[in-house]
Amino acid sequence: MRLYLSSYRLGDSAGALLALLGSGARAAIISNALDHIPAAARASYRAEINDPVADFAALGIAAEELDLRDYFDAPLRLETALANFDLVWAMGGNTFILRRAMAQSGFDTVIADLLRRDAIVYGGFSAGAVVAAPSLGGIELMDDPNEVPPGYDPEVVWQGLGLIDYAIVPHFRSHHHESAASQAVANHLAKRKLPFRALRDGEVIVHIGEALDSKELAL
Repeated sequence: MRLYLSSYRLGDSAGALLALLGSGARAAIISNALDHIPAAARASYRAEINDPVADFAALGIAAEELDLRDYFDAPLRLETALANFDLVWAMGGNTFILRRAMAQSGFDTVIADLLRRDAIVYGGFSAGAVVAAPSLGGIELMDDPNEVPPGYDPEVVWQGLGLIDYAIVPHFRSHHHESAASQAVANHLAKRKLPFRALRDGEVIVHIGEALDSKELAL
């Protein structure tokens, strides 16, 4: 199992991501965490501030969007689609919306199998990293669990993907508008003595191997 979990965008260790992938890699970008934002605003953000396709192109990685809404209730089609990629990259936004999209499309089951077979790398930042945890408990202090875009199941999914055995708290003590909320999440988890890793923007976690035989680097 290969994971690249970042606090913000690609972080400061893109070379480590390239080492996980090798040359000629293809990436599927999942931005469903932003489905509560109007399409025009999302397009403006990508044109004026950050375009992940361009970021990956600069690294020699061919990237394209993969909208999980196109695969709601169609996990077999999703598995076929993901077979064309070497990396899944989950964007930041609302963690609970992203997790709903992963549940409704069957992504959570499909990605677990692909990672088990070492057929793909899972990466993401902010919400995309947070969902890798066993539970999303505490993240409601940062993201609204009751924000539900059209077509989404209103039930909150509190269970994470379980790819790691601790929570990730992004934007910790960083120049980010969610930094104060990040501190609140860290305090919440620490008070309950729950395992977590707080990441400053720029920091990433690289995980290689299964839970009992893994190599993990905080970069």
